[in-house]
Amino acid sequence: MLIRAGIVTASVLTVFLLAAFVLYAVPAIQEMTSGGSTRLTPGSKFKKDQLYKKQTALLTRDIQRLSKKYSSYTSGQTYIVINTTYNRFYLYRNKKLIREGRCSSGSYTMLQTQGKRKWIFKTPKGKYWIQGKITNPVWKRPDWSFVEEGLPIPSPNDPSRWEYGVLGDYAMSIGDGYLIHGTIYKRFLGMPVTHGCVRLNDDDLEAIYNALSIGSKVYIF
Repeated sequence: MLIRAGIVTASVLTVFLLAAFVLYAVPAIQEMTSGGSTRLTPGSKFKKDQLYKKQTALLTRDIQRLSKKYSSYTSGQTYIVINTTYNRFYLYRNKKLIREGRCSSGSYTMLQTQGKRKWIFKTPKGKYWIQGKITNPVWKRPDWSFVEEGLPIPSPNDPSRWEYGVLGDYAMSIGDGYLIHGTIYKRFLGMPVTHGCVRLNDDDLEAIYNALSIGSKVYIF
């Protein structure tokens, strides 16, 4: 997950700071307390200390391990990050930000029938990937769409379930029925108003559709 990638990044930074402290600050403090000159490089005597050598070796190993883990979350391939708190997207290629903008994510509202059926409209968070790409997608209305409008639920293949033009020109599936797609409600972009999918404006949708491939990573947090 992206959150995990952020934790890994923070861990790498922490290890670097610890390494700098051990390599430079500790020798300097020791020299100050012993009355010697304050230098920012460890003395040869300190370098020969076995505990010091062991600690620096452990820090070096941790830096290498965390750096590899960080690289696995930020590959050189194109990927997209969705921030559901601020409803922003960030498109990266070769670890460089190439496009960003507004989006809309789940509203976190709940819809419940008079019976026991209920739906919570939230965008899933975690690490996903593009599983399918569609041009001119057609929306098959799920049961909650009819419940939301106070309409009776039709049979699974009833013609009233199919709606054209409401998802924009492109759609990308990330699994479990969730899509990245366009919207006819552009005035709501930047707000948490969807039923779980991620909505984009036309220009951003086209750019992202062309940039991402099947298997491209999608980080949602």
